[in-house]
Amino acid sequence: KIFSWAVIITNKQEPSILMKKVFEKAKEFIYRNARPLDFARFAYHFENGSLHAVLDALAFYQNEDGGFGHALEADSWNPNSTPSQTWYATEILREIGFTDASHPIMQGILNYLASGKDFDGHLWYIAVKSNNDYPHAPWWHTEKDTTGNNPSACLAGFLLRYAKKDSALYARGVQLAKEMYADFMKSEQQNDMHTLSCFLRLLEYTCEAGGQAVFDTAAMEAKLKTLIHSAITQDTRLWEISYVCKPSQFINSPESIFYPENREIAHFECEHIRKTQLDNGAWMIPWRWNDYPDEWALSRNFWQADVIIRNLLYLKAFGELQ
Repeated sequence: KIFSWAVIITNKQEPSILMKKVFEKAKEFIYRNARPLDFARFAYHFENGSLHAVLDALAFYQNEDGGFGHALEADSWNPNSTPSQTWYATEILREIGFTDASHPIMQGILNYLASGKDFDGHLWYIAVKSNNDYPHAPWWHTEKDTTGNNPSACLAGFLLRYAKKDSALYARGVQLAKEMYADFMKSEQQNDMHTLSCFLRLLEYTCEAGGQAVFDTAAMEAKLKTLIHSAITQDTRLWEISYVCKPSQFINSPESIFYPENREIAHFECEHIRKTQLDNGAWMIPWRWNDYPDEWALSRNFWQADVIIRNLLYLKAFGELQ
């Protein structure tokens, strides 16, 4: 393992003061730059803001078919519903701990997933051709609709968690989860951090739904522990200059099942977050678009607000923010 560790601060008061400054600078960026959805998320998590304000803002990205578009995932400005944008909505709902399956947003997502749109019978499309008609990052450009376990594993888990147990949609979720579990367990090519994150969600949703009989959740957890440990970039010198995998991709608190095997580097990320904050209160976005410079300037702002929220939640979970 290679760690570019800073000198460990031993004064207990100093870290608290430093983290307070991190928070205040981040808050300034949010108030000056965030879109309403991300402002509502920030307020909910850190200022006793309203859960319903987050839901109300999120609803503006939902289409009549129940799916999501309109640059909710800020690297694609496609207004049409897509699986990847809809997946992003489920991640926000999970972030705020919202589990009411009867809510119109949740029902809309279930309707979209039930419709068969952007679905080949086994997997949802990760990229759709209509992305090409709107400003987008190069990785969302495609000459044909393409499927993948990202985001399909997560969406299958969503069905297990929230579809009615006696419905055909739940039965579809069971079948898809079994197929994706089988693919995961037999494949050695699952080290992509985004795909691993989707399989992690499949495991979490399945356990929360009491669906351990759907597949062997213990076996999946054991394999995930090995793959996630390998996926985390141990050379922390690369964290500041490259788009790499950090512990927060999988670990959201010391209660995570993946924390024990990654304890030291998980705590190191807290110090890394403090050290790498920009003067404007945000953090560097380690990717960019080659085209659409005007839209990318806005999307970068959207991403910076999103990263602020995720970084502060990580610090809070590890006891670094009071």
